[in-house]
Amino acid sequence: MLKNRYRNLLFIIVLSLLVIIPIAKVTARSLDNNSTYQSSKNLEYDVESPAFTEASVHDPSVIRVDESFYVFGSHLASAKTTDLMNWEQVSTTVNPNNPLIENVFEELSEAFEWANTETLWAADVRQLGDGRFYMYYNASQGDAPRSAMGLAIADDVEGPYKNQGIFLKSGMWDQESPDGSIYDATVHPNAVDPHTFYDKDEDLWMVYGSYSGGIFILEMNEETGLPLEGQGYATHLIGGNHSRIEGAFIEYNTETDYYYMYMTFGGLDADGGYNMRVARSENPAGPYLDAEGNIMSDVKGAEVSFFDDRSIEPYAVKQMGNYLFKRELGEKGTGIGTGYVSAGHNSVYTNEDDEIFIFFHTRFPQTGEMHEIRVHQMFMNESGWPVIAPYRFTGETLDKINRQDVIGEYKYIDHEKDISSEINVSETITLEKNNKLSGSVSGSWKSISHNTVELTIDGDTYNGVFLRQWNPTSNEVVMTFTALSEKGVAVWGSQLEVVSNEEVVQAIVEELDIDETIITSIELPTTGMRNATITWISSDETVVTNDGEVTRPENGAGDAIVTLTAEIVKGEVSQTKEFIVTVPELNEGGLVAHYSFEGSLENKVENDFGDGILVGNRIDTEGGTLLFGEGQKEDSQSLHLDGQSGIRLPDGLITNHTYSVSLWLNPNELTPFTTTFFGLRTVNDWVSLVPNGPASNQTMVWSGSQSWYDAATGLTIPENEWSHVAFTVEEGEIIVYVNGEEMFRGEKFPHIFSNTSSVFSLGVNYWDTPFNGLVDEVSVYDNLALPSNEITDLYNDLK
Repeated sequence: MLKNRYRNLLFIIVLSLLVIIPIAKVTARSLDNNSTYQSSKNLEYDVESPAFTEASVHDPSVIRVDESFYVFGSHLASAKTTDLMNWEQVSTTVNPNNPLIENVFEELSEAFEWANTETLWAADVRQLGDGRFYMYYNASQGDAPRSAMGLAIADDVEGPYKNQGIFLKSGMWDQESPDGSIYDATVHPNAVDPHTFYDKDEDLWMVYGSYSGGIFILEMNEETGLPLEGQGYATHLIGGNHSRIEGAFIEYNTETDYYYMYMTFGGLDADGGYNMRVARSENPAGPYLDAEGNIMSDVKGAEVSFFDDRSIEPYAVKQMGNYLFKRELGEKGTGIGTGYVSAGHNSVYTNEDDEIFIFFHTRFPQTGEMHEIRVHQMFMNESGWPVIAPYRFTGETLDKINRQDVIGEYKYIDHEKDISSEINVSETITLEKNNKLSGSVSGSWKSISHNTVELTIDGDTYNGVFLRQWNPTSNEVVMTFTALSEKGVAVWGSQLEVVSNEEVVQAIVEELDIDETIITSIELPTTGMRNATITWISSDETVVTNDGEVTRPENGAGDAIVTLTAEIVKGEVSQTKEFIVTVPELNEGGLVAHYSFEGSLENKVENDFGDGILVGNRIDTEGGTLLFGEGQKEDSQSLHLDGQSGIRLPDGLITNHTYSVSLWLNPNELTPFTTTFFGLRTVNDWVSLVPNGPASNQTMVWSGSQSWYDAATGLTIPENEWSHVAFTVEEGEIIVYVNGEEMFRGEKFPHIFSNTSSVFSLGVNYWDTPFNGLVDEVSVYDNLALPSNEITDLYNDLK
């Protein structure tokens, strides 16, 4: 989850390898003491693990001011950094207290009124010749291209910006548009997503547009910061017929003498297939071409189509799509690996040393709509196309690479050319000593110069670079490569360490684990690192099958004890590992906990579950202040959480895939991702009821697991007012209620509580800002999904 935690900047460390190895530089910041990590070639690098401080800005547009990099994006969010790794959030949402624009709803009232909205889309800030900072803001209706674009100016990059007015509109149905014809959304632009830039002759331009009629470019007046008069919507560059192309950013490269137009294709949601692409031109106003010579102004959706991805996906150079460098069982690190989902709406910065950096927002595998800023380095390949480094920037630079260091096995990503929500999961390839390429793909490879690589895969040629980078999963420096084909397809590689079959089997044995108590079917792994196999034998398949299917004993039959034996095999090497698990009998469904907070944390239900326990600002932190406030009902009390305290509920409250939770909430403050009711089995398997969630700040039930889930209600409960929120889960079906009304119903909700030791809390979890407000009448039901009429009764009885 997003963690906006700010740390003081420490020093930058330059890494050096052994004398016989060419130098690779990695900038790092200390988390703890120096550690020695192994590279993929078993060479020791004395390095401190890089530290990162994350921030969230959707559609980040970068500007450098002195030693700081700022990004400005949608919803008037912004952040800054000095090292491209540790970010400080400057602003977050459109609200009267946003420091960028004071009293923003009054200041930009004309734009909000035209666009029928209360938020802003992707902003762009440029410093023009007079030294002032020009913010190009835009507001859009969202479900229609009725948008307004305006200009605000400030003396300081952090504001406050003063509105200069609207200069461009779209969506004027049945009326004359700026180009003199009746507005037509299939050919005219949506006036959003501006980016202003200087060409090589220091003339000012602005590229803009999204979906609808496509991307356009305007000539600008540097003296006023406004478009030159008489252009209308100006020159069309790409798109049309509502094709999903947006977020254009143009930068001139002195090395190649081309203008590069970076764009994002697809939909921005986690399942939208957002992917980053680029085309280039000899002139700022085009025409822009891709690697195959296709003219971008011809690229658009089919006639009478809407979001026609199939028509546009063959075009432009695709730099990055959904991917996952998957961590296999037994490999170094924790979690599922490193990857992105729907990364895009990028901007680019080139420094005085001609190093190129790409800034973008991204979602992540299995994390729903939560997004963060990322920065990667880019390099121009032999064909003059930018290739993106596989891992985020930690200070690395291109340097001479020895041939023997690149030989070996790699995790391999093919970004392909499609627009798809599917995640391209890494496969294994080998760069062999004889320059053959084998594994999941076949072909050949060769190193052309100090750090360049040419791959031939299935007859297609890919050009790129070798680069040593920090692998955030294995916590080590590894060799990587990034390359683009002549057809505009990107491939990446991340080198694997050299290990024996004995080491493979032993690593899997050490990591392989199963909960001692299981209450539901479990996924027993059948493969591990380096394609090792795992087979399972159960001592009692009537309770747990060899495939992990669980049948709990009936109520009153007693718990079952089962032994599961795993055999791990790699080549001629094998080991076994046994697990003795308990499968509890089925319990009767019903109310297991009720807290009315009448001056205490007492559980009003007479059972083995105890009272609540006061904690600090995290579940596992001692401290906190026990406070009670005015209750939801007259002459009653409620729990008052002060933003620094929480309540630890008894472990194991829920032990089924069917349950219900009901409570009253009165927030003093709505902070992003703050939990009210929280349940966790592991750090990757949890359920959280959040008043202000990641899906457009909606009140929602948010779940993190192998399949993240956003059960958003379509509304945000108000501050300083009581709201009743309840949700029920019944074998994958979830229903969320607000004030007795069903607001969300969905299927395939993840099975989280599969043991008897899950952790539960009110107002705090392990990472987010604690809840500040009142909580009352908390009820938890295990093995029982309350019907809608009983949820309504809970609301009516207590309102």
